[in-house]
Amino acid sequence: MRVAVIDVGSNSVRLLAAEIDPNGGARAIERDRVYVRLGDDAYNFGRIGARKLDELEFVAERFALRARTLGVERIETIVTAPGRQVSNADELVDVLADATRAPVVVLSAENEARLAWEGAVASLESRPDTVAVVDLGGGSCEVAFGRPEVGPTWVGSCDAGALRITRSYLAHPRPTRRDVEVARISVRDLLDVMEPPHPDAALAVGGTARAVGRIVGARFGAGKLDALADRIATDGHESVGAGLDVTPSRLETILGGTLVLAELARRLDTKLEVGRGGLREGAACALARVESAAA
Repeated sequence: MRVAVIDVGSNSVRLLAAEIDPNGGARAIERDRVYVRLGDDAYNFGRIGARKLDELEFVAERFALRARTLGVERIETIVTAPGRQVSNADELVDVLADATRAPVVVLSAENEARLAWEGAVASLESRPDTVAVVDLGGGSCEVAFGRPEVGPTWVGSCDAGALRITRSYLAHPRPTRRDVEVARISVRDLLDVMEPPHPDAALAVGGTARAVGRIVGARFGAGKLDALADRIATDGHESVGAGLDVTPSRLETILGGTLVLAELARRLDTKLEVGRGGLREGAACALARVESAAA
């Protein structure tokens, strides 16, 4: 079965068209991404403005058209933090529904965490007894803990996204050490709502986690992340990302995201490994199950 998921987040809008195999795995046949930065409007105004909505409409319509040319059987648009953090979420949904001519779902934080956990754990070659998945987006951060044979048994979320932390505490292109320390303390305070169990393994998913992995390697603990944050603050994000496959838009928020990942690694008491699957893969598998049940 072929399905497509359009993922509308605070930083970017992404397309995943995938084939779902009989075992429930998702094999990507097409991926695309456009940085729209809805989170800037969400943070600054508490609503998505007309200009961003127009840009979003154009991107979503193009993604839906591309998905249909690939012969997908079902398309769904999922909206993460922007749909939970703005006052005109209904208008946002209407724009997406008109552009894609397909269902639009605003995910709760819990459902986002569960889908990210499913997509990340499904990509594991060997499965430990317990797994935590950190899904760090631009507007929020979700953590889910569970057993592969059971699913998530603990879920937590807070508005400590990479873009939100950057805009709140690290807006200057070259933040001072004091700026970084204030941001680090604020991240710690925000994450106090989370007391996750300690897993046997932990995966980090999302664009920031992948970017960090390209800089320091696919597995990183709090110490390595603290050192990266200090390096970014000292040398600048452009220098740290030079020559690597990391977009300028991602580098702009990587310091804030690194601080969040470091604190979560401390709370989970383990190193994080960049996951190969995540939210979109989990959503694609869930969409295929619904389509199969309806057939």
